[in-house]
Amino acid sequence: MSMEFELRCPVSADLGFIRDLVRLHARHSGLRGERLDDLVLAVNEAVTNVLDHGGKAGTVTAVRTGQGVRVEVMDVAGRLTGDHLGSAAIDPAGSHGFGLWVIQHLCDEVAVEQTAAGSRLTMHVHRGPSPRYRPFGRYGDHETQRAGN
Repeated sequence: MSMEFELRCPVSADLGFIRDLVRLHARHSGLRGERLDDLVLAVNEAVTNVLDHGGKAGTVTAVRTGQGVRVEVMDVAGRLTGDHLGSAAIDPAGSHGFGLWVIQHLCDEVAVEQTAAGSRLTMHVHRGPSPRYRPFGRYGDHETQRAGN
């Protein structure tokens, strides 16, 4: 008998604790290596956005799916919209504001939904290799790319 469980926790400024909970749930759900790290970083960015730009309150919910792990971050303020996702970009001169861009490049699927309870950002990371192209390696290491590593 297989037992499934769901992670549900409040948004909190204790980002390390949230990362640990998400990592534990995702590992139990079959994510490993880079894909596990991708999800943990994406959730960290999403929760940071709730704390910095949203209502500073909400919930993080993670569930195993047939393909991987889906995490929903609910922001009670409801300020996040699909337009924000569509316009997410990196400003080379900027020092912040990269969160939604990063989330979209780490996750296989990302969506925003407006609900009566606020904005719900849904992120899905699949088990197995990332389909996303990373031109300079994992952390933008162009020396590694040139060396063929």
